[in-house]
Amino acid sequence: MTRRPAAAALLDLAGRTAIVTGGARGIGETSVRTLHDAGAHVVIADVLADEGRALAGALGERASWADLDVTDEAAWDRVVGETVAGRGAVDVLVNNAGIANAAPVEHFTLAKWEAVMRVNVTGTFLGCRAVVPPMKAAGRGSIVNVSSVEGLFGSPHLHGYTASKFAVRGLTKSLAVELGPSGIRVNSVHPGFIDTAMTARIDPGRLDIPLARPGVPDDLAGTVLYLASDASSYVTGTELVVDGGMTTGIPHK
Repeated sequence: MTRRPAAAALLDLAGRTAIVTGGARGIGETSVRTLHDAGAHVVIADVLADEGRALAGALGERASWADLDVTDEAAWDRVVGETVAGRGAVDVLVNNAGIANAAPVEHFTLAKWEAVMRVNVTGTFLGCRAVVPPMKAAGRGSIVNVSSVEGLFGSPHLHGYTASKFAVRGLTKSLAVELGPSGIRVNSVHPGFIDTAMTARIDPGRLDIPLARPGVPDDLAGTVLYLASDASSYVTGTELVVDGGMTTGIPHK
């Protein structure tokens, strides 16, 4: 029986390259910092140029910023091509970029629907597709798709967001089945209420969270690192829920 590496070695990303979308702030920024701390070179892919450049500058030579609108097919080809040209590979992709909007269904416009689906679903699909060729060439890779607990159950008014996060969950599973023989793992992460700019208008006191506090971006750091690293070398097609327990019980009335 082959002996497993030590725990620290399993989480070591030295020499590997990761792309994190929406990496300039929130959950994306935390993912960037965590992967960087584990030794990876991290490409901070975002439309927020000032924040992205500042983060790359603060982290130093193993971090870089790339201008990326995840809905732009050509931009994906450019960012992945430049990353492979400069770094030799793309080992990890964290599809984190996303938006949310809400309205009662009779007022949920087609524009709202198309906007959230284009970023959350099409953007995730384009990212996965773009990194597959270099990952296949390397014979390995890890794709981490950030879904949501709204990818597990329905929520009133969040029709586009909920549909998009279910779609990310489904896409993750179909890709895991197809890409597994090529050594590429694909998993989804399902955050609950996380205190970020996106959730600023939501009162966490209205939610049933067994751990009795709202989540913060750092609460997802270990999960993203685990899925990006060799610690999860036999894990693919799974969904990891990081929600403080809010989906495990019956909500109180």
